[in-house]
Amino acid sequence: MIELRCGTACASISQHGAELRRWSVADKALLWTPDAAIWDGVSPVLFPVVGWTRESRVQVDGVFYPMPVHGFAANAEFTSEEISATHARFTLRDNAETRVHYPFAFELCVDYRLSEDALDVACRVRNTGAEAMPYSIGLHPGFGWPFCGGDYSDYRIVFDQPEAPSVPIIGPGGLFSQTSRAIALTGRELALSPELFMHEALCFINAKSRTLTFERAGFGAIEIAGEGFPHWALWSKLGAPFLCIEAWSGHGDPEGFAGELRDKPSITLLAAAGEGVHKARFSFRSS
Repeated sequence: MIELRCGTACASISQHGAELRRWSVADKALLWTPDAAIWDGVSPVLFPVVGWTRESRVQVDGVFYPMPVHGFAANAEFTSEEISATHARFTLRDNAETRVHYPFAFELCVDYRLSEDALDVACRVRNTGAEAMPYSIGLHPGFGWPFCGGDYSDYRIVFDQPEAPSVPIIGPGGLFSQTSRAIALTGRELALSPELFMHEALCFINAKSRTLTFERAGFGAIEIAGEGFPHWALWSKLGAPFLCIEAWSGHGDPEGFAGELRDKPSITLLAAAGEGVHKARFSFRSS
């Protein structure tokens, strides 16, 4: 576990999955404390796919490879590099274990940089092979809910742009259907309650907003800003003390999709020797 400190802020990152396990500002814990009986993750890195794939596999040049939900990076051992008091870099390179699932040469670097009221995360995907490489990447932080006292219903999500008040219905096997359902989103504001997450995540595909704010008005707010992440997802379990605010570059397979990974909707196709950069900033402000 690598510990970062800046003033009263601190963060802990595990080499296993390059996963952020703790972030606090002025002794206020902002991430949830994991409970294996509910969910043993805290803030996994999603790569080389986001979401579920059809029959839990991907197809590359006619060959099928098993693929866990959200990919394999969260369960991989990264190498820690360039460690300082406020900065840490973690790197995963393709190896025999990754090639069981994904037959591409790559380098994935995840940088964390801590300041007194914010944490910056930068993911850099490099194609170190000789052919175009399809991938998706995502961040899956689970914030405490509530994190500033009060009840679940005292909190809301505020988008920086008005969004459509509907989300895709997630079908069997985690596949995205062509139908949607209405949600109680009014302009830029979504009132939160545990019942919102009784069935599935709320996925905002090709969202207008680049910033979301998770707040208890008058008490405190966590702002999540993304770059290179066109999609947002909100996920929790009924009654669980966390809310995941996820930034995605891609999403789960649509129902009926049976093609090559490179042809999957919203996939990034990275040229040989190319680099994809995806960034997020988590910032906290008190009342």
